Amino acid sequence: MSFIVCMAVLGTLLMLLALTSSYLRWMPVTTSAVCLAFGLAIGPIGLELLDLDFRQASGWMERLTEVAVLFSLFSTGIKLRLPLNGKAWHSAYWLAGPVMLASIAGTCLVAHYLFGLSWGISLLLGAILSPTDPVLAGMVQVNDAQDLDRVRFGLSGEAGLNDGTAFPFVIFALMFISNEGLDGDWLQTWAIWDLIWAVPAALGLGYWLGRAVGHLMIYLRIRNADSTTSPNDYLALALIALTYVLAEGLQTYGFLAVFAAGLGLRQAEARTTQSEVPSEHLAQPVIGHMTGPMDKATVAEAHELSDSQMAAGVMMGDMLAFSSLVERSMEVLLITLLGASLALYWDWRAVGLGLALFCIIRPAAVWLLVSKRLLNPGQKALVGWFGIRGIGSLYYLCYALTHGLPEDIARLSISLTLSVVALSILLHGISIQPLLERYERRSAAKRL
Repeated sequence: MSFIVCMAVLGTLLMLLALTSSYLRWMPVTTSAVCLAFGLAIGPIGLELLDLDFRQASGWMERLTEVAVLFSLFSTGIKLRLPLNGKAWHSAYWLAGPVMLASIAGTCLVAHYLFGLSWGISLLLGAILSPTDPVLAGMVQVNDAQDLDRVRFGLSGEAGLNDGTAFPFVIFALMFISNEGLDGDWLQTWAIWDLIWAVPAALGLGYWLGRAVGHLMIYLRIRNADSTTSPNDYLALALIALTYVLAEGLQTYGFLAVFAAGLGLRQAEARTTQSEVPSEHLAQPVIGHMTGPMDKATVAEAHELSDSQMAAGVMMGDMLAFSSLVERSMEVLLITLLGASLALYWDWRAVGLGLALFCIIRPAAVWLLVSKRLLNPGQKALVGWFGIRGIGSLYYLCYALTHGLPEDIARLSISLTLSVVALSILLHGISIQPLLERYERRSAAKRL
């Protein structure tokens, strides 16, 4: 496509989303489903404006999906304000740990025994398709740092942490395929470096870096009386970039480190302000008037805030807004590209694999492995269904393609991954809003 055609396509899509947003809010369909349909419409089976070969585009697609996931994980991290030893975190740990491992194993077994795929391909598909996506699962995650709902909090924590479970097994599958089995000493190397070292090191590095930067920036802004004019979007970019670079340099998982950096930054805000209410909520009247003069009521509210609450509130509010903007923009672009390439790679076997994963494997894993003390039966049913697949799976696929995946395996992996992700966007996109509204009505009725 020429640059002019690209601009025309992008402008048309964004205008379509802007004009239909009020209608989509009341319809059982998500923005991702609209973007997927738009991509199909401009692809080979539609207007033929875009003919995207995913195999050839895997290099730059890896970078685009990488950026999308990084911003989504950082945004998710700074929304989770509850201390790490809080009970709501326990469900996230179980979802990102035992449930994720059971989903990988279940998907692997279905792919091998039901479709006759080799163990290497089956394991790779299990690792790629099992993680809950941090980008597309935004609708079922926490709304803000004050949202402690067990379903939303558990899914948010899982989406942030599951890279520590899924990525090691993507690497394991690639090594299994390249070594044609478990022969050799690579298994010990994988266990030490990709599992025992990389996961805890990434979490520790990201958390303490984010926390140190948070304390330092709040201190400097109080000292210099510069709470409302500092470029907080620069700070978000810098923290994401430096955390990712340091994590990758130490051979740990950059995604996991960036999520932990968001958590550390949020904990710095919570400990500095010493308030049960997130600082961006307290400073919202001021944030809303930063582009113009403040009225008397806003000035009065500003004087009631402590210096730490003002500095932290403006910083966190700006970061959340900036990260959300980048995340949504990347989601629109990538799902449209997915739709445009889907016609070339659609595989009907994905219907069986996807339905087995969505309707049997994950729900059963959640039901059997998560305690009733953490989630009641209704919450388990929702969490089991809301294992949305998306941009994270596309990144793992691109990573595998750019790290020596054989051609025959590459084609099959692309077909099944893109098809299952598209199926997830459609099925989960249609069901999310009605199920959430029903759950929230019941939760509100119990509180009365």
